[in-house]
Amino acid sequence: MMRIQKILKAGVAGAMVTLIAASAHAAESAAETMTAGADVAKLPGVVLTQKLADGLPSSIRSSGVLKVATDLTPPISFHGEDGKLIGIDADIAAALGVILGVDVQMTDVGAGAAIVPSILAKRFDISISGINDDPELEKQVDVIDYMYDATTIMTIKDNPLAIKGMEDLCGKKVAVPVGTFQAKMVEAASAKCATPVSIMSIPKMPDVLQAVRTGRADATVNGYATSVYTTEHQTGNGKGLQALPDIRLAVGYLGMLTAKDNPQLRDSVVAALQQMVESGAYETIMKKWSLGPLAVKTVKVNDVASMPAD
Repeated sequence: MMRIQKILKAGVAGAMVTLIAASAHAAESAAETMTAGADVAKLPGVVLTQKLADGLPSSIRSSGVLKVATDLTPPISFHGEDGKLIGIDADIAAALGVILGVDVQMTDVGAGAAIVPSILAKRFDISISGINDDPELEKQVDVIDYMYDATTIMTIKDNPLAIKGMEDLCGKKVAVPVGTFQAKMVEAASAKCATPVSIMSIPKMPDVLQAVRTGRADATVNGYATSVYTTEHQTGNGKGLQALPDIRLAVGYLGMLTAKDNPQLRDSVVAALQQMVESGAYETIMKKWSLGPLAVKTVKVNDVASMPAD
């Protein structure tokens, strides 16, 4: 889905991280406590597991709250008709709250580019948002690889410009979310074009999709999961969108992010997720959102090096 993110280069000064996090704060929504609905609460393995709860950092055990950053990328995380956060991440977050015995407070930080700075600045304990794992990201934070994804291209319905690959984006207007893995891919593709891609950098994914719907952009390069879901569940004004499912680039992981100096939280979340995998709860959630093929069999940490390079 987005995802996505190569936000900061290793070695960025701490003051710059704080500045970016602070500037993003104004765009945040209010924190929302994630409550497991009946379809999640009844899943096998979604039960309080005291050993894992006891392994959480003392600060989280004492407060009883896990602070989670996210941003909006359907079906990973988005607002339902009633305004509440829903999606794969919302269901997983609610399940983690049950297993770890804490209230999970999830905040839409307003843009994917705000995720990494918010974790580095310790404003949130963890991100649960479809962020692409990559080597530079792993230098900054620990990445819990919790599902697969790839990248594809989205156009308006019926693909009138007959786009079949990245090379067909040359000379086209392409909308991308600011600071994302996919934005870097488009920049790299444009550098190979005789006529460069006209890149429209837009902060929020819903606005990226809307730019294509309304004809301001010819296409977007986007996460495979988001693109397939959006094709099946059209929302927004303008023409319908179409993923090009035969285009599957940069197959890799989506990850949750924790600070490198917080291994207790990382390990507790990994163990809770693996419990969900082994019980079948995790796969049920993935299938609920039509993304069963993207489910992992084992939850790993900083595992991007194992993925094939395109």
